[in-house]
Amino acid sequence: MKLMVIVKASKASEAGEMPSHELLAAMGNYNDEPVKAGVMLAGEGLHPSAKGKRVRFAGQQRTVIDGQFAETKELIAGYWIWKCASMDEAVAWLKKCPNPHDEVTEVEIRPIFEAEDFGDAMTPELKAQEDRQREQAARNAKK
Repeated sequence: MKLMVIVKASKASEAGEMPSHELLAAMGNYNDEPVKAGVMLAGEGLHPSAKGKRVRFAGQQRTVIDGQFAETKELIAGYWIWKCASMDEAVAWLKKCPNPHDEVTEVEIRPIFEAEDFGDAMTPELKAQEDRQREQAARNAKK
């Protein structure tokens, strides 16, 4: 199963405070393990929400909202994409992780939908389209 591991933001990350050398080194060492095990497919840290935007959809209307966004606890500071045999395996990997912030931190694990999760609604044509998109996206990532 593929999962998204979501590191919640903190007041410090939203203020743009960069992690210490020690934390960067600890996270780098930690990331070595799931990468070597074939678990980690991707992972990135995110800039503070002040550098972001949201687009609100209401019917045909689109409204752009500039960051900074309220409710730090609901914001994302970074993420990993993992491939694990089960949610229990993902939890075991996450328990080995250093605390991403110098304060109480929550990290959320969410399964990512796979084509087969959509049942009959995912026709062979839609599956082929998705496969083409994934292949192109992988090529784009290498550029």
